[in-house]
Amino acid sequence: MTDKLKELTEAGVSIWLDDLSRERLDWGNLAELITTKHVVGVTTNPTIFAGALSDGRAYEAQVTELAKAGTGVDQAIRVITTDDVRNACDVFAEVNKASNGVDGRVSIEVEPGLARDTDGTIAQAKELWETVGRDNVMIKIPATAEGLPAITAATAAGINVNVTLIFSLDRYRGVLEAYLAGLEQAVENGHDISRIHSVGSFFVSRVDVEVDKRLDAIGSDEAKALKGTAALANGRLAYDIFAKINNGEGELGQRWKALAAQGANPQRPLWASTGVKNPDYPDTLYITGLVVADTVNTIPEKTMDAFADHGEITGDTVSGADAVADATQTMAALDAVGVDMDDVVKVLEDEGVDKFVTSWGELVETVRKALQGSGEVASSAN
Repeated sequence: MTDKLKELTEAGVSIWLDDLSRERLDWGNLAELITTKHVVGVTTNPTIFAGALSDGRAYEAQVTELAKAGTGVDQAIRVITTDDVRNACDVFAEVNKASNGVDGRVSIEVEPGLARDTDGTIAQAKELWETVGRDNVMIKIPATAEGLPAITAATAAGINVNVTLIFSLDRYRGVLEAYLAGLEQAVENGHDISRIHSVGSFFVSRVDVEVDKRLDAIGSDEAKALKGTAALANGRLAYDIFAKINNGEGELGQRWKALAAQGANPQRPLWASTGVKNPDYPDTLYITGLVVADTVNTIPEKTMDAFADHGEITGDTVSGADAVADATQTMAALDAVGVDMDDVVKVLEDEGVDKFVTSWGELVETVRKALQGSGEVASSAN
C-alpha cells in the first residue's frame, strides 16, 4: 500500500494540520501525526480554539485554577491559547531543527477585532511572540490593507509571520512586498534574517463557494460549466506571482535576490481552507490540484485522511506555462460570463474577518461560562 501523504511531502508540499487542542497534546495525538501522517506543522485560528475549548474536558483543571486566581476572560484566553501553542511548538521542535527552520511551525492569530487596526496588530503580534517564547511560532496577521504595514513591522522586529486571509492576487503582491520591506528593515535593525520565516496563506475553497453561488445565479450553460474552477485558477496564478519574484523577475524580484544573498528565506505560499465544502467535488480536490514544490497545505484531519486513502499525485499541477495559461483562460471566462473577481475577493475578505470576529466572541463566551462555573465550584468547596 502506497503512502500517499509521504508522496505529497516528496513532491515538495509541507503538510500542516489545521487544528489544535489540549486533547491532541495531552494524549500524544499530535506527536503521532508527525510519525504516521508526515505532519510538520500546525495552524490555529479563533474558530479552532472556540471548538477545542467548548468540547474539551482537558481544559477544566486550568480553567479552575484561573477562576480561583480571579483571572479575567481576556487574560484567561491568552494564557490557555498560548500554553497550547507553546506546547505544540515543543512537540515540533525536532521537526523544526531537522528542516533548518522551514517546518515545525505552529501559528497563533492576533485577535480578529484588530484586523483593521495596524498599531493594535503590531503591538499584539509582539506580545504574542514574547508570551509564547518559541522560535518556531508564527504570528498570524490578516492580509487586510491595515495588516500590510503590520506585516512589515513584525518582520522587521524579527517575528515569524503567517499572513492569513489572502484572496486577491493584487493583495498577494502587496503581502510579498510587505514581507520584503520587513526583511530589509530587519537587516537595518541588526537581525539575522536567515532565522526569519514566513508563509502567505492563500485561501482556496471559499473562493469556489462564492464564485459558484454567482455562477448559479447567472444560470447560463457557460456559467455552470465554470463551477469549481475559480479557486484552483486563483491559486495557480498566485503561485506564478511567487515564482516570478523568487526567480528575480521585476523590481520585487531584484529586491528578493539581494535579500536572498544575505540568507533570507522566501515567504512560501500556504494553501488554506482546503477542506472541500461542495459534496459534488472530490474531497481531495484542493490537495491534488495544488501540488507544487516550496508550498504548504494546511489540511483538516478529515481531508488528510481522505487523501491518505485515495488521494492522487499526478506531478506538479500548479506551475509552468500551460498551467498558468489555463488559469488565465479560466479567469477570463469567469469575467466574460459576468463574475466580478474584484468584488468576490472583497466580499470574501470582509466575510473572513467577520467570521473570525464571531468565532472570537464564541470563544470569549465559552471561557466566561467556564470561569464562572469553576468559580462557583471553588466557592462551594470553600
